[in-house]
Amino acid sequence: MNDAARKLAPLAKDQADQHYREAPNNLEAEQALLGAILVNNDAFYRVSDFLKPVHLYEPLHRKIFEIAGEIIRMGKTANPVTVKTFLKADEKVGDLTVAQYLARLAAEAVSIINAEDYGRAIYDLALRRSLITIGEDMVNIAYDAPLDMPPQSQIEDAERRLFELAETGRYDGGFQSFNDAVALAIDMAGQAFERDGHLSGISTGIHSLDGKMGGLQRSDLIILAGRPGMGKTSLATNIAYNIAASYEPEVQPDGSFKAKNGGVVGFYSLEMSSEQLATRIISEQTEVSSSKIRRGDISEADFEKLVACSQMMQKVPLYIDQTGGISIAQLAARARRLKRQRGLDVLVVDYVQLMTGSKKSGENRVQEITEITTGLKALGKELNVPIIALSQLSRAVESREDKRPQLSDLRESGSIEQDADVVLFVFREEYYVKNMEPRDEFDPKYEEWKMQMDKVKGTADVIIAKQRHGPTGTVKLAFQSEFTRFSDLADPSFTQYEH
Repeated sequence: MNDAARKLAPLAKDQADQHYREAPNNLEAEQALLGAILVNNDAFYRVSDFLKPVHLYEPLHRKIFEIAGEIIRMGKTANPVTVKTFLKADEKVGDLTVAQYLARLAAEAVSIINAEDYGRAIYDLALRRSLITIGEDMVNIAYDAPLDMPPQSQIEDAERRLFELAETGRYDGGFQSFNDAVALAIDMAGQAFERDGHLSGISTGIHSLDGKMGGLQRSDLIILAGRPGMGKTSLATNIAYNIAASYEPEVQPDGSFKAKNGGVVGFYSLEMSSEQLATRIISEQTEVSSSKIRRGDISEADFEKLVACSQMMQKVPLYIDQTGGISIAQLAARARRLKRQRGLDVLVVDYVQLMTGSKKSGENRVQEITEITTGLKALGKELNVPIIALSQLSRAVESREDKRPQLSDLRESGSIEQDADVVLFVFREEYYVKNMEPRDEFDPKYEEWKMQMDKVKGTADVIIAKQRHGPTGTVKLAFQSEFTRFSDLADPSFTQYEH
C-alpha cells in the first residue's frame, strides 16, 4: 500500500463509521423507567414535569408513556392490563406480543427511587438528538447557500431553535394537545391564587392599574403611548422598577428559578442613556428631584439618601440596554441571551419608533413599523413574557379641542393597534392647562384658570383604550412631576370609570 492509500484508509474507515452512526439513545433506560411507572404510578410524577412522550426514542415506548400518563392523570391505575387495552393487540415486539412486552417491563422493573435518574438520562439523550438535527440543518443550509436564507437570517433561525430547545426541550414548535393547554390554564389560576394580590399576571406595583388589567399577562404586547411630556417613559420606568424591586425567586424541580412575585426586567432604552434612566429611578425612590441630582444641588442628608438608595438598587434585577436604533432581530437575540443567563420576566422597549426593521431604508416606514410590532408580538410569545413597548402619538391630538388620545392617534397605527393585546395612553391634563395660564394674574379669566389647575394638578389619566382580556376604561393616578413618579391616588373620591 502506498503512502497516499495508507493515509486514506483510516479516513475511509472514519467515514464508514460516521455513516452508520446511530442517533444517541438508551432503550434499556426507557424500559426501566416504563417498568417502574407500570409497577408504581408515583414514578410518573417524578418525571412528568420535564419528560414528555416526544423525548423517548422508541415509538412504542412513546405510546406507552403517553397512555400511562393519561390514565394516571385521570386518577386511575396504569398497569400492564389497563395500558394494553389502548394498544394494538396484533403489534409485535420481536417475538413478544404487546401484552407480553408490558408484562416483561413490569417484571423487570427497577426501583421507583431510580426513576428520576432514568428520566434525566432519556431527556438528555433527546436533547442531544435534537442538537444533532439542528446542527445537520445548519451545515446543509450553509452548504446550499439558498437565496431566501442569507447567513444573518440563518444565524437568527438557529439561535431561535437553540433557545427553544434550551427552554422547552423541543425546537419544532408544533401542535400542543388540548390537555396540556388546559393544564397550563389551571396552573396559571393556581399561581394567581398564591401570588400577592391574587393577580393572574405580574403586578405593576400600581394597584388601581392592576385592578383593571389583572397585572401584566405573559406573552402580551402592551403598547404604552402618549404625546411628548405626558410621562410615558416615567410610567414605564416606575413599572419596571416596581417589578424588579419586588422580585422574589422560587426554586423549580429542575433547579432553575422562577419568579414567585415581581420579576427580572430587561429595559431597552433607545432614547435615554442608562445613567439618565438610573437618575430618574433614584429621584423617584429618594424624592430628591432629578434636576437637583444632575446639578449637584443637594444637601448632605440628600446625598446620604442617594447612597443608601443606590446600595439597595444594586441588588435589583433590572438590566438596561442603551443601544440606539437597534433592529428587531438584535433585540430578540439579546433578550434570549438575557433569559438564558439571568432569567427574564418582563421586557420594556422605549420606544418603537426608534427601532429599525430589516427592510431597506428606502421602503415604506409603515411596513417597517408593522415588521417591528409583529416581531415584538412573536418575541413575547417565544419568551413567554409581557412586552411593554412605548410608542409616540401623531400631532393630530394637538389640533383637537379634546386632547385625550384615541387609537387612531397611534403613529403608523394600523399594525400597532392590531398586534397589541393592550393599548394604554398616558394623558396629563395639567400639562395642557398649565400652558393656558393667562399672562396677567389680574385677568378675570385667571381665577377660572387657577380653579381648573387646582382640579387637575398632580393627577394623570391612564386610558385603557384596548384590552383583549378585560374592560377598557380610565384609571386616575397621582403624578409627582419633580420626582417623575406615578402612584395610586390617596383620595378615594377619584374612582376608576369604565366605557
